[in-house]
Amino acid sequence: MDSADAAEIVAEAHEGNDARGAGFRNRAALMIAILAAVLAIAGLGGGNATDDMIHNNIRASDTWAFFQAKNMRQTAHEIAIVEIEGDLAEPGLDPATRARLERSLAESRANIARYESEPDPAAPNDPLRGEGKRQLRAQAEAFEAAREVAVERDNSFDMAEVLLQIALVLGSVAILAINRRILILSAVLGALGALLTLNGFLLLVALPL
Repeated sequence: MDSADAAEIVAEAHEGNDARGAGFRNRAALMIAILAAVLAIAGLGGGNATDDMIHNNIRASDTWAFFQAKNMRQTAHEIAIVEIEGDLAEPGLDPATRARLERSLAESRANIARYESEPDPAAPNDPLRGEGKRQLRAQAEAFEAAREVAVERDNSFDMAEVLLQIALVLGSVAILAINRRILILSAVLGALGALLTLNGFLLLVALPL
């Protein structure tokens, strides 16, 4: 059931008013209209949470891939350093060869240091900006944390939508049967759905999912 179905139920409730159930149907119709509005809000929040979850998951994956590429380049330089140090340990090296090897050694060490940490010059103290392994790790972990928050929001919105859908169905049954107990149950489920919708935006409570 969606908001259009709820609107149709409200309209039918007004058309079917009689003296005995007019007040009851009016109250039930008003409640259904409110639940339909909350359901629409929950659906919007759930859609946004899903988009955030997908976006942050992609960003985290891309950042970890970049981190791995940096790590492989760093490892290649570490292997090169071992080889260069072995060459420098050989006796009888001519000065030109030794100077060339020492330059290569210094360059490899500088590249290793740069791959390990390369902050953004515009914000050198911000760990979430830059292209070194240290910065990339912080960025990837931040994206993962944002993804987990989006997952929690999405779970709350999903549960809210289920409860609100059931509440709307029960509300429509209550109108047809003019049954106060069913309407109360519908209201209780609707209130829980509204609280879960609020929780989806504010994350006041962590759901055990």
